[in-house]
Amino acid sequence: MAVGALLAGITLIAVAGGQTAPERGQGLGAWPMGLASSMLVLCGRRWALALLPLVLTVAVSTIDVYRPFEVALGYGLSITAETALVWWILTRGRDERPTLQENRDLHTLLGVAVGGAGLGAAGGMATSALTGFGSPALVGISMLTAHAASQLVLLPLVVLLAEHEPLAGRAEQVAQWAVVAVATPLAFWSAEVPSLVFAVIPLLTWGALRASPRVAMGQMVLMIMLGVTMTVTGRGPFAAAPEVFELPVEARGILLAVFAMTCALMVVPMVVSVGLQELTSRAVAGERDKVRRIVDGATGVAIVVTDERGLVTTFNPGAERLLGWRADEVLGGPTTHFHTERQLEEKARELGIPWRGQPSVVELVHRLTEADAGDTLLGFLRKDGAERMHTVTVRKLHDDHGAVVGYLSTSEDVTEQMATQRALEEALAVERNAVERLREVDAVKDAFVSSVSHELRTPLTSIHGYLEMLEDGAFGELTAAQSQAVRKVAANGTRLMSLIDDLLTLSRLQENGLGIAADRLDLAEAVRTGWAVVAPAWADRDLSLRLRLPLAPVPFDGDRDMLERVVVNLLGNAVKFTPDGGSVSVELDVEPETATLTVRDTGIGIPAEEQSQLFTRFFRSSLAQKGAIPGSGLGLSIAAAIVEQHGGSVDVRSAEAAGTTFMVRLPLRGVATADPTARSGDAAADPATAGSSAEEATPERDWALG
Repeated sequence: MAVGALLAGITLIAVAGGQTAPERGQGLGAWPMGLASSMLVLCGRRWALALLPLVLTVAVSTIDVYRPFEVALGYGLSITAETALVWWILTRGRDERPTLQENRDLHTLLGVAVGGAGLGAAGGMATSALTGFGSPALVGISMLTAHAASQLVLLPLVVLLAEHEPLAGRAEQVAQWAVVAVATPLAFWSAEVPSLVFAVIPLLTWGALRASPRVAMGQMVLMIMLGVTMTVTGRGPFAAAPEVFELPVEARGILLAVFAMTCALMVVPMVVSVGLQELTSRAVAGERDKVRRIVDGATGVAIVVTDERGLVTTFNPGAERLLGWRADEVLGGPTTHFHTERQLEEKARELGIPWRGQPSVVELVHRLTEADAGDTLLGFLRKDGAERMHTVTVRKLHDDHGAVVGYLSTSEDVTEQMATQRALEEALAVERNAVERLREVDAVKDAFVSSVSHELRTPLTSIHGYLEMLEDGAFGELTAAQSQAVRKVAANGTRLMSLIDDLLTLSRLQENGLGIAADRLDLAEAVRTGWAVVAPAWADRDLSLRLRLPLAPVPFDGDRDMLERVVVNLLGNAVKFTPDGGSVSVELDVEPETATLTVRDTGIGIPAEEQSQLFTRFFRSSLAQKGAIPGSGLGLSIAAAIVEQHGGSVDVRSAEAAGTTFMVRLPLRGVATADPTARSGDAAADPATAGSSAEEATPERDWALG
């Protein structure tokens, strides 16, 4: 229905326009080019392609009424081509309505109107030249101005404008319409003063600046329609121009088209500019509101903005809370009452600025912004007189031309944080001093332990000697009770000697390491020797013992005595902490690059929460203490140190009442090993027979042991 109405309107206007064409003229009269292009823009792509043949039909049929058919056909083809070009460029061949909201949209519209009119004028000139109808130059000028004016006036009515509320009230808008409706006929009434018609154009400026976009466009169309009506009826300077100035009859249409283009070029760009300014103002207002909300919402940060003279222009709620002043008390005033003279002087001295009192505050702020050092500490004075420390960031504010228009200061109160930091630093210093004193005490203690151990070793050796002489009867035969007492003294002396050895070893470890010797040895033999050393400990016990070693030697570079000590310490603990009826096993597994010693027992185990302390000196588990199991708590720490100095590691898996497994991994350092699947069988508890019974194994290999 809308398409039919538009086609009917084009037809009626085209017929009416043809009646106004001068009989001796060569142009088209008032053919509605802009209305045809607007119809295609409104209808969309699907309808536009179907309507182009109808545009051609209407154009040819209406022009043929007052022009020869061949001329009508040429003009009709030109009109159709121009309409298609304008539609295609404006919509890019899509169903989207074009916009007229930015400068680039305005440039597109102007280019399309002039370009389309140029195409139509070129077609008209070609038609004139081919048919011999009129002067091609005059036809071209007539069609160029008429078509450009029609496109510029009508196309803005169908595009999407930047709508905004009018600045003018209802009474002012009514006055605008009334003035246009009255002044335009008066200006076109007389033919004596041609320039008078252009005096009404400022009325359109009034509407473009104060009315809404659609109203401004409507006022422009009304003025042009009144001008066309007056000219067609023979009134005004344009109607009389051919006779007065002896011009071709086409001059009437050309002058009227120039008037219409002048109106359009005055109103359309101004409407776009006002709309763009309105959009920009809305965006700026939105950003300003957003910034204001952010600034007001930053209650934990003091945000102070000043102009280039240092007078406060913004004082947010955070500044009110942190500094104690109300915004209305400080706006428009200087920032000097936010600081004491001493605070400013200290900051000036820090920045290397000669301090001359308050006149140097601007220089201080300028230096802070030039340094661009981020946050800096600065003292502030609250309204209640309390001095606070803030971390401050100061930035310059520039206008679009780069000139400094003010300063932005953001700050946070860090007084409590600084006090906390100072307290932490003081506590850390106290703790550091305490640690140093503990180290000194520990060193003295270690030196004392080492000295005492050395001093105890000599008399203990003498005591052991005399005990052996007593047992051998060197001082006469002992009674049974005396022999039992001597054996108990000897056993405790042995325990004491073992403790002294552990203390001496620990002393060597703390002073300069254990001094590991790098000799070639058989690791399997070292394990077997350690097994034999611990064997007397289970002689009177009800334990199941198992030793499994490779049949072939396991060459290793290390300290034989120390490695045997690792076995003795781990196996001794396993036997000591395993109740009768339990089992203890020792296994040595060999892989291409690693040897793993596993000592496993079914003893009392170690609580999970205590396992991280196992290798700490003098540590004894709560279960050992509860069971009154003797020990010094040094064996595991010594074993771990020996393993680490051999480049290995010790892992433990244990659970309370579920036994313990220690795994010692030692790197073989690239030494070739025998087939790790060659194993010896279970060994008896008697060290004399341990490992003597072998399972099926591969033949032993000869090794060169250093």
